[in-house]
Amino acid sequence: MLNGKNVLLGVTASIAAYKAANLVRLLKKSGANVQVIQTPKSLEFITPLTLSTLSENPVSTKMVNDEDKTWNNHVKLGLWADIMIIAPASAKTLSKMVNGDCDNLLIATYLSSKCPVYFAPAMDLDMFKHNSTKENIKKLEENLNILIPPTSGELASGLLGVGRMEEPENIISFINNHLSLNLPLSSKKVLITAGPTQEKIDDVRYISNYSSGKMGISLARVAAELGANVKLIIGPTNQNINHPNIEIINVISADQMYDNVLENFSSTDITICSAAVSDFKPKNPVNKKIKKETGFNNIELIPNKDILLEISKTKSLSQTLVGFALESDNERNNAISKLTTKNLDLVVLNSLNDKDAGFGIDTNKITLIDSDRNIEEFDSKSKYDVAKDIFNKILKIKK
Repeated sequence: MLNGKNVLLGVTASIAAYKAANLVRLLKKSGANVQVIQTPKSLEFITPLTLSTLSENPVSTKMVNDEDKTWNNHVKLGLWADIMIIAPASAKTLSKMVNGDCDNLLIATYLSSKCPVYFAPAMDLDMFKHNSTKENIKKLEENLNILIPPTSGELASGLLGVGRMEEPENIISFINNHLSLNLPLSSKKVLITAGPTQEKIDDVRYISNYSSGKMGISLARVAAELGANVKLIIGPTNQNINHPNIEIINVISADQMYDNVLENFSSTDITICSAAVSDFKPKNPVNKKIKKETGFNNIELIPNKDILLEISKTKSLSQTLVGFALESDNERNNAISKLTTKNLDLVVLNSLNDKDAGFGIDTNKITLIDSDRNIEEFDSKSKYDVAKDIFNKILKIKK
């Protein structure tokens, strides 16, 4: 959820400010672009050098820089941010946020921001229980700021109770979960097949194709970013993807892919078959290496099961089924035929005649044809952007 997002972290004067270092590290690990604003008093708890090193950006602390007298543009910072997090948020800062008490760069930027603002209080238990603090938190939530509640534990005062700033790992999880609630595929289950299959000849040789799995991986990434729970069934590939919403099921052969698709299909909302499944396999694979001296004159092939055709027979009205068609001649007619015979809601047409499409490269050029025969052509794009185009179409179909 945070990948590619611009995150502005505000750090205030609290002993919990030391946790900001790990929070910045985890934000960066999540793929976020991070800038940090510190209140002047927070400098007594953690240095800008620490946070600038981890964020890979200068830390802003004042409205005007002491050295070169340049202005830190709070309006620009506020507009840059996709998400603002104030952690730790001291009782004093909560009060300033409520009352617009704009006496430092952090509050000025907060008042200029247009993005969601998360705040994670940190204070002693009596301060947190005080009516003024409760009232300030209530007002902030009424103004659509999002509270990340403090936890219970040992406090700096030595007392035990509620007031500890939530741990950075849990802050990241909280924000990811909150963001996913408003995403178009939140709570939806998406099944995607990707990559090639390998069909065994003997213990060292196989039949396969040039598919890299890049298109299917891009589809899985976009689906997860839209809030879906994704199962990615993928054949042998050297491509990697790591996302908490993506479960990877590794397979080798077409039969293994078939079994895993059938096992998961009935419980999915959207299924996209983008894998380049081998059409044929050797009829009699050998469980040893065939010696060169022995040789063989031919390999008898038999058809693999048609995964897309099989699942199309049990597709319900509530399910969306998408297939790919890689064609070299009579392209649209062949794609439309596949759309009809396999009961698809959408077919993604690739042409072998397009130099920017096909196996192993980072771009693709597609034509989308839906069940009403609406045809939409797209220019060559990165496979990630192609995946976004495909899901934009799927979301229109589902409305």
